[in-house]
Amino acid sequence: MSMITERPASNPAGPHPARAAEGPVARRDVGAVLSAYVALTKPRIVELLLVTTVPAMMLAEGGLPSLWLMAIVLIGGSLAAGAASVLNCYIDRDIDQLMRRTKRRPLPAHTVSPRSALIFGLVLAAVSVALMAAFTNLLAAGLTLAAIAYYDLVYTLWLKRSTPTNTFWGGACGAAPVLIGWAAVTGSLAPAAWGLFAVVFFWQMPHFYPLAMKYKDDYARAGIPMLPVVASTRRVNAEILIFAWLTVLTSLAVWPLGLSAIYGVPTLVVGAIFLVEAHRLCRRATRGEAVKPMRLFHWSTTYLTIVFVAVALDALI
Repeated sequence: MSMITERPASNPAGPHPARAAEGPVARRDVGAVLSAYVALTKPRIVELLLVTTVPAMMLAEGGLPSLWLMAIVLIGGSLAAGAASVLNCYIDRDIDQLMRRTKRRPLPAHTVSPRSALIFGLVLAAVSVALMAAFTNLLAAGLTLAAIAYYDLVYTLWLKRSTPTNTFWGGACGAAPVLIGWAAVTGSLAPAAWGLFAVVFFWQMPHFYPLAMKYKDDYARAGIPMLPVVASTRRVNAEILIFAWLTVLTSLAVWPLGLSAIYGVPTLVVGAIFLVEAHRLCRRATRGEAVKPMRLFHWSTTYLTIVFVAVALDALI
């Protein structure tokens, strides 16, 4: 039977009320599902990773790489980061429903089924690695695959749930795009690439610990041993300051590795501000005063963005 035969040839009174409602409702449902799938990829994290990838490519090239190569790396990198995030949501679906910050994500909200999310994440991962292998080189493709596997199998599945040092050991995943971008351009890794990798690696502790401080009760409820949940204020403060200083000192150590004052001066300035904010947060926490951890969290994002924009400008000029 054809559905066409069930419809009248004409209807002077206008469309049937039920049918008139089906179209908009269906469109809204499709839009909600598509929005949920996009949310699984955590677009804000993807944006931040790309901020570090492109400048690393430009420094590796000593200028602007081919637009074709940049497009491939940006698409492949976005798909890889999205895949890692989707698989992270799949693995963490049991704890996400326990945390106020995450209970509205698509899996706890039952907007997307776990099976669909798993398939979606695996497809994104396969496509991203295939793109990198076909259009860049095997080193970049291998690093892409390793970053996805490490983030989901080592960090999310094991470290995150078992040790308060999870943020430290998981930092390699967030810093991997620097190496991937560099390898895509040169087929190898140079000291400057490892230097920028170290900047992003160390940066993740003073970036993430303030967020964990704000959502300390959430993580405790879910049984996740984030450092602010299981350690003293003194220990958390010490790690924030140690890694903030390591971040800034490493960013300055990169300066002689083929960069000029175009990079060095703004990096020095924003690094000083970054340290001031880190010390301010820790001082208030030590005194038992009301702290605003998200101030450091947001400033750390600004800091990293400015540092890598300086890398890009230096490479161009």
